[in-house]
Amino acid sequence: MPNTRRDFLRYVGIAGGAGVMYGTMSAMGLAPAAAETPAYTAPNAGDLRGRGRKSVAVLGGGIAGLTAAYELGKAGYKVTVLEARNRPGGRNWTVRGGTSETDLKGISQTAKFTKGEYMNAGPGRIPQHHVTLDYCRELGVAIEPFVNQNADAYLYREGSTALSNTAVRHRAAKADVYGYVSELLAKATDQGSLDGYLTAADKEALMSFLSSFGAIGPKVSGDAAASYKYTGTGRRGYEVEPGAGLEAGTPLPPYPLSDVLASGVGNYFSFEFGWDQAMMMFQPVGGMDRIPYAFEKAIGLDKIKYGAKVLDLRNTPAGVEVAYTNPGGQSKVLEADFAICALPPHIAAKVPGNLSAEAVAALAYAQPADAGKIGIEYSRRWWELDHRIYGGITNTTTGLGNMWYPSSGFHGERGTMIGYYNTGASARTYGAMKPAGRLASALEKGAQIHGPVYGQDVASSFSVDWKNVEHSEGAWVGWPSQTDDSYKRLLEPEGNIYFAGDHLSHAIAWQHGAMVSARASVTALHSRVMAA
Repeated sequence: MPNTRRDFLRYVGIAGGAGVMYGTMSAMGLAPAAAETPAYTAPNAGDLRGRGRKSVAVLGGGIAGLTAAYELGKAGYKVTVLEARNRPGGRNWTVRGGTSETDLKGISQTAKFTKGEYMNAGPGRIPQHHVTLDYCRELGVAIEPFVNQNADAYLYREGSTALSNTAVRHRAAKADVYGYVSELLAKATDQGSLDGYLTAADKEALMSFLSSFGAIGPKVSGDAAASYKYTGTGRRGYEVEPGAGLEAGTPLPPYPLSDVLASGVGNYFSFEFGWDQAMMMFQPVGGMDRIPYAFEKAIGLDKIKYGAKVLDLRNTPAGVEVAYTNPGGQSKVLEADFAICALPPHIAAKVPGNLSAEAVAALAYAQPADAGKIGIEYSRRWWELDHRIYGGITNTTTGLGNMWYPSSGFHGERGTMIGYYNTGASARTYGAMKPAGRLASALEKGAQIHGPVYGQDVASSFSVDWKNVEHSEGAWVGWPSQTDDSYKRLLEPEGNIYFAGDHLSHAIAWQHGAMVSARASVTALHSRVMAA
């Protein structure tokens, strides 16, 4: 049994998830304070006065490369961005009608989304504390809310429990899990089971919190079993909704305690308490690629070479030398004082040159992660009309992973869902299919949750298998360790070559990670120039 407050909170978290744990911490006066984004001072135009105009080759026009080029441009560096694709953004990729792509397996798709419809194939949401929003403000990118949580979205768990293979509304699952956990914790507290590590004041505060948090009943004198009973409330929904006159509504009855625990529906709740997942969240109006195109405009199109695939990267006595091919296939050489390599590390590791064996090994140490997405355009917004769902995410164990309802275009005629956003084995399963097979499977599994309407009024679709997207070869990377010498090796320059990307941050897979990493490299490079 736990014998300290820390042990007690750990057991509360195991039983009830992050929501119960943080609520308990708040009741006990132990809630943590919010963190702040590290301060950053950009180079400015006067810094290089008298030092000559320094040049920097930026390898990769993803978010890290664009951020680096933009910040260096503020101080007057001569910047050239080499990007293998014909667009900015890298994994920040918004698929629209007319978008054509052929993956590394030779599978070609052309999106047929209606004008105004799109899917964000890569990043699709921005936490409010991320520096990404600061750049949206600075670059004039309009934002709107992204509905990351919706009480009326579903949880769907396959299996053999009483609640398996049943679409359960988030609000019902939360009400039951929080209610039953509160009931059990209140009983244990009242019966003295926690006296060894809670003060009398702690117990009083905790009981007050549990009464509100779980919507549990009062203590019944002389009847421990009936005390603090959770019996369900309107929090979980209604059989008959409250209405006019005398219609007070009929709340839906709760699922039995053992069924709720066996179903595992509560295991998902901690997701929305995550530092990078909690509301509010945002998205650029019109698509996530509004961010890289705003960077492109601010940097200057003349400073970005598209269709430029890096062939060789090396340090030279004078600086750096980068060989690349242009869109016509001719080989070119770019010489500069410095380079910032913002390519995915597992791709950078394969670029010939004279990087040290230790640096190449460090780049190859990163492990690409699999992820897949499908955008499904419907000519009728059935999720609003038939299910009363306006934005949000349905989470499943069917292999679809997460299903996103659009957070814009409400009450419009059309809309585009993310029919699956999966990772790991599920992403590999769907990645092995042809696009038509991915859609067919997504529609079949989606109908298990939403009914036959899910397969009706489908106007178009487009699917992405990130492992086989050229120039990315993965959705993001993970590291076996971010505390060992391999990871730390890339935080330092290799001669005149610096490294940047979300992989060199503790916000991997977020644009914020790419941006703060780029700013760290810019700071290091600029400090070196200023100290010379």
